[in-house]
Amino acid sequence: MGIFDRFKNRHAQDKARDMSDAAERQVNEKTGNKYESQVDDAQQRMERGLGMDRDRPPEQQ
Repeated sequence: MGIFDRFKNRHAQDKARDMSDAAERQVNEKTGNKYESQVDDAQQRMERGLGMDRDRPPEQQ
C-alpha cells in the first residue's frame, strides 16, 4: 500500500482537506492575504494532484 492509496479512504480525504484548508488560512494570515489568489491556486493544484478535486462529486474521487 503506497502513501497515496490512503487518499482513497473517504475519512483520510476529509482530514487532508481540513489540513489543507488550515494551511491555506495560516499562510493567508501570515501574508495579510496579499497572495490569497496564488495560495488558493496552489492549494487547488495540490489537491487535484492527489485526486481530491473539490469540484468533482465524491463518488468520482
